[in-house]
Amino acid sequence: MTIGSLKQAKEKKSRKNLKAVVDEQSPLLPTKHKEDAGFDEFDGASFSGAVFNLSTTIVGAGIMALPATMKSLGLILGIAVIIFMAFLTEASIELLIRFSRTSKSVSYGGLMGDTFGKYGKMLLQICILVNNIGVLVVYMIIIGDVLSGTNSSGVHHAGVLEGWFGPHWWNSRFFVLLVTTLGIFAPLASLKRIDSLRYTSALSVALAVVFLVVTVGITIFKLMNGTILLPRLLPDVYDVTSFLKLFTVVPVLVTAYICHYNVKSFAVHSIENELEDSTKIRAVVQSSLALCSSVYVLTSLFGFLLFGDATLDDVLSNFDTNLGIPLGSLLNDIVRVSYAAHLMLVFPIVFYPLRLNLDGLLFPSARPLTFDNLRFASLSSGLIAIIFLGANFIPSIWDAFQFTGATAAVCIGFIFPAAVTLRDRYGIATKKDKILGIFMIVLAVFSNVVAIYSDAYSLIKKNSSPSE
Repeated sequence: MTIGSLKQAKEKKSRKNLKAVVDEQSPLLPTKHKEDAGFDEFDGASFSGAVFNLSTTIVGAGIMALPATMKSLGLILGIAVIIFMAFLTEASIELLIRFSRTSKSVSYGGLMGDTFGKYGKMLLQICILVNNIGVLVVYMIIIGDVLSGTNSSGVHHAGVLEGWFGPHWWNSRFFVLLVTTLGIFAPLASLKRIDSLRYTSALSVALAVVFLVVTVGITIFKLMNGTILLPRLLPDVYDVTSFLKLFTVVPVLVTAYICHYNVKSFAVHSIENELEDSTKIRAVVQSSLALCSSVYVLTSLFGFLLFGDATLDDVLSNFDTNLGIPLGSLLNDIVRVSYAAHLMLVFPIVFYPLRLNLDGLLFPSARPLTFDNLRFASLSSGLIAIIFLGANFIPSIWDAFQFTGATAAVCIGFIFPAAVTLRDRYGIATKKDKILGIFMIVLAVFSNVVAIYSDAYSLIKKNSSPSE
């Protein structure tokens, strides 16, 4: 054993002794919320485990709307924008990590509170609530589309249960979502510790891979048979309205990459536990974003190649058609059921920070939620009921993404990190950081204002057309 290794062993031992002293002096049960308490789903993670877990929180229902963004932008611009958003997301997360270390904040909320006071922290909590409720509503909408079917432009796309058994009252959208909520979502959401979901997390990723592999396989088979036409490479722009409509993809892409409140907790806690070299944090983020953007590009590319201009807002709904290949009906069901099951298993992972943020917003001085069964059950039941109602009344995932992406998600992902950088309370921001912050705010506000205007204009035009 060398002198250096002896020194490292002593440092580790002293670190453990220090931790023991802290534990002895602390109460056995916490009496109230910690000011900067974060989420512990990444505590003690190895590098590969951290990449795996972070990727799980990024890849969600947004992937189902990405082929529709390709239909709007064309292949070349669509792929370029997906990659650009990955780089912009990495830059915003890097700013969060750097400013959090300087302010010694252990959560995104702690950083916002340190920079802008309690109202800044409350604003972030509200945005996380809106974003996560919107995402979970999308999950339920997709599950309803897959199992019960959906209508688009007057055309009915049959769900899996309808295809197997025909239309019945018990496979209607409302009843299927009710059974799914009570039988799957409620039990998983009742788990008080997110580490209890580590096996469902791994299974959910495996199911997402099944979806991607089968989709890519079907597309390659049809390409080899020459039954797929070359899709549009660039957007179809012929007037001002069609140009403005291109910006409606921005909220969808913003939502697809949101993971900032998970990353921030992971960055601080795991450095001490497992990733002792703090430079690995950025590598974890970059690796996760590279993996997720690759999955996004492949899904968008092959989904758009497979269905072309017939691609729906929820591409899973396209898998009710005759694919013109052997075992096409079976592959359709495998694709839809595997991803619906993936969303069911990811649901509690997104629900966990949602419930925690609502509790912190409503009961900031109360004891931890896990020690109050009545409060835990009330918040869980209320949130699940809101999500269930939203999934039954919001018509499509595109509408849900437009709202959450243009409001809460863009604030969490870009506007708040940029605002923290420009506020620069500790004087650590470089000129490049401030230019980047201004760029993110201008781009986010402009793109989403145009997207909201374009959606509102299309809605008004659609409602007024029958009377003309």
